[in-house]
Amino acid sequence: MSATATARAAAAPTARPCTARAPRAISSSSSSGFAPARQPRGRPARGALQVAAAAAAAAPEAPTLPFRVGHGWDLHRLEPGYPLIVGGIEIPHDRGCVAHSDGDVLLHTVVDAILGALCLPDIGQLFPDTDPRWKGARSDIFLKEAVRLMRERGYTIGNIDCTIIAQRPKMSPHKEAIRDNLCQMLGAHPSVVNIKAKTHEKVDSLGENRSIACHAVVMLLRQ
Repeated sequence: MSATATARAAAAPTARPCTARAPRAISSSSSSGFAPARQPRGRPARGALQVAAAAAAAAPEAPTLPFRVGHGWDLHRLEPGYPLIVGGIEIPHDRGCVAHSDGDVLLHTVVDAILGALCLPDIGQLFPDTDPRWKGARSDIFLKEAVRLMRERGYTIGNIDCTIIAQRPKMSPHKEAIRDNLCQMLGAHPSVVNIKAKTHEKVDSLGENRSIACHAVVMLLRQ
């Protein structure tokens, strides 16, 4: 290895697993069987949401349309020592998402779909992973801001269709709990929110249990 390459390797940041406990099932008194994700350490500093809102407000004003369609996609690396949080639900697994925030791949995807439908800056621009204010932040904070921007512009959820892609764990048993939690966060009826789960047929990082991905398509209707 050359001296330049050695220096770059030494300077490269290393991922540090979070201190959160392993994913857990909640008591049998819950209908879903799994608990909403706990608040990780590192809540955003006061004023951080105002900064994100200002960035969104700087976007060009869009014409009023009867409906809008947006698409979102996200992928996170999976490693031991991290919680696996999908749709605000902590899923039992031997590894979880490596991310700046809590790594909720589904909520990140839905946020980007809503922002895309509104022709606003994407989640990485509004909540950059270079900003320490978002370190360890719960992703429902990002979703609440996207919903606020949606309502501020006079739209509501028409319907949303999400596809989770993971080889392991099997996500189908958790679809109902994820959908119910997402509906609550969106203020949407379950009849307009759909969650699908697919494997990747053991192909590439998704199929080798080294990553998890999600796609979402959302239609917004004018209120």
